[in-house]
Amino acid sequence: MSTDDPKAPESVGTTEGQIAVHWREEESFQPSAAFVAQANLTDPAVNERFAEKNFPQCFIEYADMLDWTQRWTTVLDTEDPPFWKWFTGGQLNASYNCVDRHLAQHKNKAALIVVPEPEDEEPITLTYQELYVRVNEFAALLRDFAGLKKGERVTIHMPMVAELPVAMLACARLGVVHSVVFGGFSGEACGMRAADSGSRVLIYMDGYHRGGKMIDHKASAEIAVATAEMEGQSIDKILVWRRYPGKYCSATPMVKGRDFFVDEVIGNYRGVRVEPEAMESEDPLFLMYTSGTTGKPKGCQHRTGGYLAYVTGTSKYIQDIHPEDVYWCMADIGWITGHSYIVYGPLSLAATSVIYEGVPTYPDAGRVWRIAERLDVNIFHTSPTAIRMLRKAGPLEPQKYHYHFKHMTTVGEAIEPEVWKWYYHVVGKDEAVIVDTYWQTENGGFLCSTKPAMDPMKPGSAGPGVPGIYPCILDEQGNELPAGTAIAGNICIRNPWPGIIQTVWGDRDRFVRQYYSKYCKNPASKDWRDWPYFAADGAVLSADGYFRILGRVDDVINVAGHRLGTKELESACLTVEEVAEAAVVPVADDIKGRVPDIYVSLKPGYAPVREIEEKIIATIEAMIGKIARPRKVWIVADMPKTRSGKIMRRVLAAISNTLDTGDTSTLANPDIVEQIRQHVQGNQKLEAKDGPEDLKTFGKEE
Repeated sequence: MSTDDPKAPESVGTTEGQIAVHWREEESFQPSAAFVAQANLTDPAVNERFAEKNFPQCFIEYADMLDWTQRWTTVLDTEDPPFWKWFTGGQLNASYNCVDRHLAQHKNKAALIVVPEPEDEEPITLTYQELYVRVNEFAALLRDFAGLKKGERVTIHMPMVAELPVAMLACARLGVVHSVVFGGFSGEACGMRAADSGSRVLIYMDGYHRGGKMIDHKASAEIAVATAEMEGQSIDKILVWRRYPGKYCSATPMVKGRDFFVDEVIGNYRGVRVEPEAMESEDPLFLMYTSGTTGKPKGCQHRTGGYLAYVTGTSKYIQDIHPEDVYWCMADIGWITGHSYIVYGPLSLAATSVIYEGVPTYPDAGRVWRIAERLDVNIFHTSPTAIRMLRKAGPLEPQKYHYHFKHMTTVGEAIEPEVWKWYYHVVGKDEAVIVDTYWQTENGGFLCSTKPAMDPMKPGSAGPGVPGIYPCILDEQGNELPAGTAIAGNICIRNPWPGIIQTVWGDRDRFVRQYYSKYCKNPASKDWRDWPYFAADGAVLSADGYFRILGRVDDVINVAGHRLGTKELESACLTVEEVAEAAVVPVADDIKGRVPDIYVSLKPGYAPVREIEEKIIATIEAMIGKIARPRKVWIVADMPKTRSGKIMRRVLAAISNTLDTGDTSTLANPDIVEQIRQHVQGNQKLEAKDGPEDLKTFGKEE
């Protein structure tokens, strides 16, 4: 089947276990000569250096970007598969590598520029010297006041403020394992994670700005404590940073003997310096819990040496970060992207990293571009979710501002080609290269991406494996699917890499079961080749070696034996001029088993009319085929979204199938759920039924 034909028939030669693919190949874009001239990675020999025949020694190139107090003895230890060990025998400290080692050359250079949401508040700049002072003083407080020791865990539930990376780096300095909880999560989510990790200290903020409002964040702490105690974990201390020192921005009382204002206590540690703890390469640096809404939270345990080497190497080669760059990753530090590519990777390279407190579209759709213009940002990093949001809110806004990006990243999910082209032409002004990166919380850093100065960019395609990563597509039986066949399967990584998690915290069996059991060739083998990593994402491999990610395999809709990827359907919707956002969910059907329902929101200036619904249906039938014809197209004012902007497809699936939508109180816009329900089900609220398990769990992480 040719993927060049937008009217290609439904799958040819596919089985029910494969995902049907109807993508057409997109035109390629080349990096500019100006970008190539200044890029970190332009040497074609990199492909040879990181070829499989040179694995695992190739990753010494990344490890050598760090300062080690003791050099490693073994690059990769495979004695306990699949619990790979990296750079064993080596010792280093992440805080030292991100702060101390830059002081001789860069102490007066900006390390962090923190932009408050209120536009009348000036940005806060921390030089590397100031960051050094603040990290040391808070490390002293954690050690001497909170009594934290190497190997203990602390849970941090904070928004996007300067004090968050300070707290993380202070923990790393002591060898205390930090577990950061996304600020938009509930107190219950924080308490569950604190209990699972065995944290006895919580670090909080009293309040912060979000969407023009001051959020009372300290209120979550009480819920977190109660939740942790119900799970058997007591909380001894809560350290509370104040958004405005000396002023308490919360209505929640402080509990005497348990709660302490950091700005009052830290004065006792003014000028104290804490020697960075010499950490074994395999000592854990942090836990990052996945954001699933059901079941026990899954703590991804990341090591110190391999992780820091991997994020430093990929920040230099794929993000093209130089010390003189002003780099803005618009993710939240509470996610793995923020850990790897706001804090540890950029700071390890002595970059200037921008942090923004608030909502990208507050007070208007030009805010992001004003920040970029004022700070002269030249590397911009965000998610397809945010790109779609900005495109919807102000499609022409970037043209009003005089910023110039040399490099832009997209991360977090597959980006639709139409959205990619807006990002390139309008946001990037036809100047910036784009890296469309594929990876996961568990991976530590990028798995697939173009090398920005060396490879052509192709809208919607992540690209090949990054240096040292050897991906493949496997079918359900473990057979490798060749490139260029337009047959999709499960993307897997054939080799270990330094950024991969050590384990799931406290659950070795879950680690093996979830990521390795499916395709393990021989459980008794100590050869890494027998242990492919299963990512649980569908993908297709083009003839040029570029991977196109189709989304979670759990989100595939099986329509009369045709397994259709939701991302492909949503991408087709976004080629319709009027459509700003699209979400596809499965609906039970007596004949076909499942059929798609499509939810769309429109760009400003367009009215919800029947003609748009018909246009969407016609586009899907033309691009994919009649098998993908939706049951219904629902035009809605907005999508139910998390605080990070992710569309909650499980809520839409529940509405379409008359199932219980579950708790929606923590959504950024919970009121929209009832509006959509009434639109879909009518004014008469139907009693939620007990539907099939796959429909009840659609869109939920494990």
